[in-house]
Amino acid sequence: MADFFRPEAKATIWRFRDVWGALLVLALGVWWSITGLGFVTWLGYIIAAIGVMLLVAGIQRGRFRQGSDGPGIVQITERRLAYFGPLDGGVMDINDMSRLSFDPTGHPAPYWVLTGPEARDIAIPTTATGAEALFDVFSALPDLKTEKLLGVLSDPPAQRVVIWQRPVHLLH
Repeated sequence: MADFFRPEAKATIWRFRDVWGALLVLALGVWWSITGLGFVTWLGYIIAAIGVMLLVAGIQRGRFRQGSDGPGIVQITERRLAYFGPLDGGVMDINDMSRLSFDPTGHPAPYWVLTGPEARDIAIPTTATGAEALFDVFSALPDLKTEKLLGVLSDPPAQRVVIWQRPVHLLH
């Protein structure tokens, strides 16, 4: 029974695991809104709306995940990001990040390039272990366009592209 699914199908199902949970919540909400009476009907509508929001977030997270078999490990602890790679790495406070770029020319996988103080870069492969947690970090950046972030993964550009940059405040 373990060989019932092809490895590629298993990987896709696992990549979009948040979607499956959201579909269950949505199905429960729709079921309660159709079959329930009184308060349960309204509760079903609320649960169905929550299911739709979880579904949208799950699809975004699934599109962001690229695998976890790449080089290095990403850890995020109390708004401090650490990447431990085989050749390099670094630690950066998320609040100190000034620019987020995507480099599709990286080897063996494309890289997220995070620029911090003194223009110091940390290049993190999209397939590094724990890199899926970067979605939450990137989503918290002010004025980041999520569709632009996900678009570079589905349709990679030919060269490095800046996805987000901290606004510069001029004195006058």
